[in-house]
Amino acid sequence: MNLPDAAPCLEVLYEDNHLLALNKPYGLLTQPAGGSRDSLEDRARAMISKTRHKPGNVFLHAVHRLDKVASGITLFSLTGKSLSRMNELMRRQEIKRIYHAVFTGNLPRDQGTLEHFLRHSRLKSVPVDRSHPGAKRAVLEYRVIARSGRLTLAEITLETGRYHQIRAQLAASGCPIAGDSVYGSAEGYAAGGIALHHRRMEFLHPVRKERLIIEALYPDPWPLFPAGGDTRQYPPQ
Repeated sequence: MNLPDAAPCLEVLYEDNHLLALNKPYGLLTQPAGGSRDSLEDRARAMISKTRHKPGNVFLHAVHRLDKVASGITLFSLTGKSLSRMNELMRRQEIKRIYHAVFTGNLPRDQGTLEHFLRHSRLKSVPVDRSHPGAKRAVLEYRVIARSGRLTLAEITLETGRYHQIRAQLAASGCPIAGDSVYGSAEGYAAGGIALHHRRMEFLHPVRKERLIIEALYPDPWPLFPAGGDTRQYPPQ
């Protein structure tokens, strides 16, 4: 199998014999789809093949996926053991995932919980009644970090992991993410992306059993909060 060139250079956030965490740029698929052979997974596999001198097949599987239009932490397992254990941590909801999003509109409070029932419909998730066939409960917690004019920057912690969950729940609350025209945003953003960034992950290392914290800086630049609201060094709570 021909692997793509690992260039442009990948931003490695964490690497050991079991895990690899990369800072995914927006506009790039996490995994191959629709015949495309240029995805973060393809580039990561090419990088590992080159840096670890592995000419054959490289074991590398995504623990989770980010939407093509989103950016931030993307975690891969490099061994079958770590993949199995990370999948179990995901199933037990023992991985803390923190996102940052910029959106228009106003949420009810500066800190709170959003709960909806979502149904996957074609290429998006739509809110439905809990009794609707296929409805899945979606819960997230949010905390407003900064405001700039009509825009709000918030920290979001997922309690569940549904398709397009953050995008769908914010839009259902009247606060579509900047650049997310699929969910009704009229706010401009960088071409090929939306203002949703996977900022931080916390979990127990699947092999070493040590607490691991991974953080990813915003895309450069974070265009909607160029000053004052730039929280690259924000103190997590």
